[in-house]
Amino acid sequence: MKKISLFVPCIVDVVLPRIGESTAALVEHLGCRPVYHREQTCCGQMSFNSGFREESKRLARHFIETFENDEWIVSPSGSCVNMVKNRYPDLFEDEPQWRRRALVLAPRVFELSQFIVDQMGVVDLGAASTARVAYHESCSTLNGLGISEQPKALLRAVHGATLVELVEANVCCGFGGTFATSFAEISTAMAAQKARRFLESGADLLVMCDPGCLLNIQGYLTRHHPGRQAAHLADFLADNLPPDSRVRL
Repeated sequence: MKKISLFVPCIVDVVLPRIGESTAALVEHLGCRPVYHREQTCCGQMSFNSGFREESKRLARHFIETFENDEWIVSPSGSCVNMVKNRYPDLFEDEPQWRRRALVLAPRVFELSQFIVDQMGVVDLGAASTARVAYHESCSTLNGLGISEQPKALLRAVHGATLVELVEANVCCGFGGTFATSFAEISTAMAAQKARRFLESGADLLVMCDPGCLLNIQGYLTRHHPGRQAAHLADFLADNLPPDSRVRL
């Protein structure tokens, strides 16, 4: 049985804990054993994006020390995975020892849909729903990790569900970490445009792979379009699994 270390982003831990629970449920559904390191903290993305490199290094060193002995590290956040895989080596460009450790760790860190489809070789999880769903391409997941087809393949395989086209699916929702607070008016306008495209699509639900995008988009929908829902991919899949089921690999 594969032992999977759960890399739970701080935004999930503090604000959206169900995403972490759903990720663990999906890992178990695949016949793997989820493990959670209680000592894990923020990966450093927020401080890195704000220009605080030394603070980011401190957090990155702790992350590497926490996870570097694990074979499989899975996270429900494309932006946090992108930070570890693609930013850590640059962050430690002037510290060769830590850069080497970051490069050794990077290939073992996976975004959730990437892990399910590319590493486990599973598309059909046995989930079933009658919902019409649209998929939002989170910036870091798409542009940083090159992940796009994997989550859509998982959605297409949900029995009874329909994946509908979302116009401008790859356009930013306006979250961007601290961008949403530093440039609130611009961020709100971008979220409004994403919400319009969602409503135009005719979908019942807007699904995405990044908790930050979910926080931003669902917040806008709650304020301006009550009753319209967005969801993280992990929650949508886990909520629609048949009871007491497990994928046969």
